Amino acid sequence: MPTKPSRARRWIKEGKAIGKFNDLDIFYVQLTTEPSDSKTQPIAIGIDPGKLFSGIGVQSSLFTLWKAHLELPFKRVRECLDNRCLMRRGRRKRRINRQLSFNLRAHRQKRFSNRRQGKLAPSIRANRQLELRDVSELTKIYPITDIYFEYVKTDIDLTSSRKGAKSRKGFSPVMVRQKWAIEQLSQLAKVHTRFGWQTSNLRKYLRLEKSKNKAKQSPESHANDGIAKREGASHLCNP
Repeated sequence: MPTKPSRARRWIKEGKAIGKFNDLDIFYVQLTTEPSDSKTQPIAIGIDPGKLFSGIGVQSSLFTLWKAHLELPFKRVRECLDNRCLMRRGRRKRRINRQLSFNLRAHRQKRFSNRRQGKLAPSIRANRQLELRDVSELTKIYPITDIYFEYVKTDIDLTSSRKGAKSRKGFSPVMVRQKWAIEQLSQLAKVHTRFGWQTSNLRKYLRLEKSKNKAKQSPESHANDGIAKREGASHLCNP
């Protein structure tokens, strides 16, 4: 459980605890003696998923314990996949003799019958796995009881970037396999979902600032939305 810095320093000085850092560079103390009490407070995590950036907030009933702005590896993974595709095309070009007829060329065997269904794109999987890894690290030092996840459900064709689209089938990468992410998070704690309009109402109710620049490394871009999702457990209001 969270404690005062002065108390943690005294524990370390008296040999009652040892200081450690986890993979998220969070400093915590591990008790070396039997604790005086085993009661814990209910602590929740709020997640605001995105395509390029995500926000995570850890909240107790009274205090905000931790906030983070995650820079997701979507672009980096996509560039690696594009480079791999170009190299694969080059290998095939050198391997296949284009002078022969199509039936005599060294094409690979057909593999349509053994392909797995429901494949998750590597770029999207990398985004969700980064969020899962951070949440998993937080559960090791905080007694997490609930996870609040924003379920994105919107008509992308009505946004400014797709006005006039003829397909009417637009979607955002954030909307892909959200149920899979929720299923993975449910193995760590109980998961609650929030829609975007609910998060917006709660953020305004709590008077939390919101930045339109999502790439800005500040709590106003994404992390405050994670805090608003947790506070919505007791202050959820309809539009």
